[in-house]
Amino acid sequence: MPRLEPLSLNDVNDLRPLLEATQNRMGFLPNSQLILARRPEILRAFQQLVAAIQGPTSTITPQLRSMVAQMASRAAGCGYCMAHGAHGAERSGIPPEKEDALWEYETSPLFSEAERAALRVAQCAAQVPNAVTDADFAALKQHYADTQIVDIVAVIALFGFLNRFNDTMATELEASPIEAAKRHLSQHGWTLGKHAPDPA
Repeated sequence: MPRLEPLSLNDVNDLRPLLEATQNRMGFLPNSQLILARRPEILRAFQQLVAAIQGPTSTITPQLRSMVAQMASRAAGCGYCMAHGAHGAERSGIPPEKEDALWEYETSPLFSEAERAALRVAQCAAQVPNAVTDADFAALKQHYADTQIVDIVAVIALFGFLNRFNDTMATELEASPIEAAKRHLSQHGWTLGKHAPDPA
């Protein structure tokens, strides 16, 4: 059960265009944004940050952004964002077998050395305390330009905000991410936990 209830679109008419654009982009309207809508200034700033990090000017592919986000969320332990990551992976075109092997990225032949370097940094950076080593960063620099590294770390940082917000709020998961998580994450121990929809 969420610790703060999401608002409805009827409660936030001035934010409706912003939220409907999110719904069109993601295929559903995240409850996290309906909670953030209680503070319109934060929601607007958040949307601008998301657009800068995940938008068309990004120097990394949508597939890499999705994998990095999901790995960071896994390391942080946020079931809500892990489910959103699985949903995003499907929408970005990551093959199902690669999505299913994400947790074995270090040994799976489906991942390139460049992807391994990015996923290792995502996994280590999302831990508290941050566990990225100089060797991890050197491996990242072997495969990516400085602008790409900024984009990779920005995705990790963006999901650091989302992980802490949604895990603290116990944000209720939406139907589409739940189904994606059941397809790709359940076999790795993922459960709805505190993000389960209210049965009432």
